[in-house]
Amino acid sequence: MQYASGDYRQALRAGGVVASMSRKGNCYDNATMESFWSTLKLDLIYRRNFVSHRQARTEIFDYIEVFYNRQRTHSALGYFSPVDFELINN
Repeated sequence: MQYASGDYRQALRAGGVVASMSRKGNCYDNATMESFWSTLKLDLIYRRNFVSHRQARTEIFDYIEVFYNRQRTHSALGYFSPVDFELINN
């Protein structure tokens, strides 16, 4: 596992960073991000052919900031968008 290699952990320590990894085979701490990556790929990446790295960055940024956070409803948030959920609960 590359993220658990000695060199990687040493580089993190040298930078004052503490790695946060669960035990081998436990993916629950990454479940939220894995769900997001899956959604991003299905909603945007697999549907597009980007002509440049710049176009991909721009469209991914727009997807996250304009659609995913402000318009797309999330079942885990009671079918509110993340922005609406934050406004209601803060």
